[in-house]
Amino acid sequence: MGMATSVGSDLFALLSLLLIASLVLLLLRHFLPLRSTPAYVLVPIFLAIFLPVSIILLLPIDLASSLRTEDEATRGVWLPYRAILIAWRITYWLTFGLTWFILPLLGEYIDSGYRTPRDRFIYSLRSNGRYQLIVLVCAAGGLVYVFVQNGFRGTSVKAMVVALAYCWGLIFAIYLMGHGLVAIPRRLYRNANLTTRLRRLQSQAPPVNEKLMDSINALENLESQLTQLRQRKNGISRDHQEWIEEISEGSHLPEARLLSAMPQLPIAAIPAVITDRYLADLARKLNRARHRRLRFIDTWDRLIQDAASTQAILDASASGRLDFGDTAPHSPYLDRLKILTPHTRYLLHYRILPKLYIFFAAILSLASICIVWSELIKYLAPQLSIIRFTVVSNRRNEDGKVHFAGQIMASFWMCYMITAALASFSDIKVWGNRALVKRNTYGESATWYAGQIAKLTVPLAYNFLTFLPPDVHRETTFYHFLGQLINLTPLGKGFDFFFPIFILVPVCATLFNLYGRVKGIFRFDIMDDNDDDVAFSGGWREGRDLIERELNGSSRLGLSAQQQQQQQQRAGTQGSYRDDVTPSLDNDNNNPPSNAFPRAAGTTPSSHAPPQRHEPPSRLAAATAAAEEEDESFFQG
Repeated sequence: MGMATSVGSDLFALLSLLLIASLVLLLLRHFLPLRSTPAYVLVPIFLAIFLPVSIILLLPIDLASSLRTEDEATRGVWLPYRAILIAWRITYWLTFGLTWFILPLLGEYIDSGYRTPRDRFIYSLRSNGRYQLIVLVCAAGGLVYVFVQNGFRGTSVKAMVVALAYCWGLIFAIYLMGHGLVAIPRRLYRNANLTTRLRRLQSQAPPVNEKLMDSINALENLESQLTQLRQRKNGISRDHQEWIEEISEGSHLPEARLLSAMPQLPIAAIPAVITDRYLADLARKLNRARHRRLRFIDTWDRLIQDAASTQAILDASASGRLDFGDTAPHSPYLDRLKILTPHTRYLLHYRILPKLYIFFAAILSLASICIVWSELIKYLAPQLSIIRFTVVSNRRNEDGKVHFAGQIMASFWMCYMITAALASFSDIKVWGNRALVKRNTYGESATWYAGQIAKLTVPLAYNFLTFLPPDVHRETTFYHFLGQLINLTPLGKGFDFFFPIFILVPVCATLFNLYGRVKGIFRFDIMDDNDDDVAFSGGWREGRDLIERELNGSSRLGLSAQQQQQQQQRAGTQGSYRDDVTPSLDNDNNNPPSNAFPRAAGTTPSSHAPPQRHEPPSRLAAATAAAEEEDESFFQG
């Protein structure tokens, strides 16, 4: 028998990597303005996402490549041992460097507020000094332990570095994944009921509106302080005056409005002597305040759009025809593309999608149960792992083999585990001002989220590998490269053995809403996971009124009348959101009785015009368009 060749597998792997790179670029384009983001920001973020995501492809290939067979038909996609080893070395060590050194320094560099690259870099080093000192102290303690267990050898240092990074990442990965395994299916199930979804959106409106108003007021306060600096003539050098003008270029509010608001706002005292540190601190606060404002503008606009669309779907239950109306010129291409007729659109949104939500909620619930079960018994009774049966062939003459179907299932399991962990970031309230905003994500937030992806993916990938039988996962290159170093000491082996059982804590906390009880006792909210309590509280009426005022164009959210008029012209035809058609939650299905939808006098379902799709006066549209067209970087000083 001739030597097997991997030409087909090489081509498949290359095309898959190109596909992953394209998807990552599309993801970056969705959250960042690519043409204005400098390369020193874009390239590390791209690598921090591309390399971990490629593990979803690399690990299944490693499983098939470890087979000792020459039959290509049963081997799936495979690569030579040397190619797999080099791929793991490049992926792991680049991800390690990005996670622990490059991205933390880059994030503080972007957020420094200083004008020159030298000052930014010095600020970044100082800001990361405490973080790096803690890492070095932990590394020193771990190194002493490894030397005591294995003696003074070169591999001991490498094992200590790998084991500490793995254990630290696994702590966060298991907790976040446990929360996401419950939150994702439950969110799909809740969204299947249109009436409950609308009530939940209405209940979310008051807190979101309050945060938006606070962010606008905070920005007005800082920009009024900046206006006072611009008017000051004494005690400011020429360089500082130029710096102040550069900071003022990002102002979004008219100067006349700032001047009128100055006597009413508690402006911080301006020092007699303006220093570089003071201006950098002011620039940093302004950058954060501007992006916080954009963040809640985006959240508010999406909430208004979702509420208006959900209301239109419920209104269409009487006529059986759903028409969202004309979309705004700045809407995405898919939103402007009209293929369905009003009746088929009604069937899709009112009949089909809710059932699909329930179907996928059931499938993902079963997948979550399989993952939790596999975590609990992977060392006590690995032969009972459900994931093992979906990945490894169970035929008598092919015991321990991973075919192409098994590789697909392995990719699915890893993708779901990573998605569950990353989806939990939107529910946790301890990340400060960091958030992802369409086309306007702050550079520091982008580096932080990319670092979390890089930090969590490798531990989750190795944790998935341990679901498989020992005679399978110990033959992989990934185990020889990483697993042996983790299991080099009893502490690392014991941690990998016992800690995954900790997944029961976040699963039970999310399943039984323990976060809400903790909030009620200690007045400290960790997870945003009390949707049912919020939906059935009395705040939905206030939210309904806020949404109605926003749709009618009478909302006051810190915009001038001229800006509102321009944005309403940009948004196109405005719809109506009537508080007299709010459905009752007394019905469990999506087909409420006729008295649950009272209509205005003189209107009937047959004579009522199709609801027009509301495009809220998107205050984010102008910023998004500017981000796509500007030639100079926002992050450069």
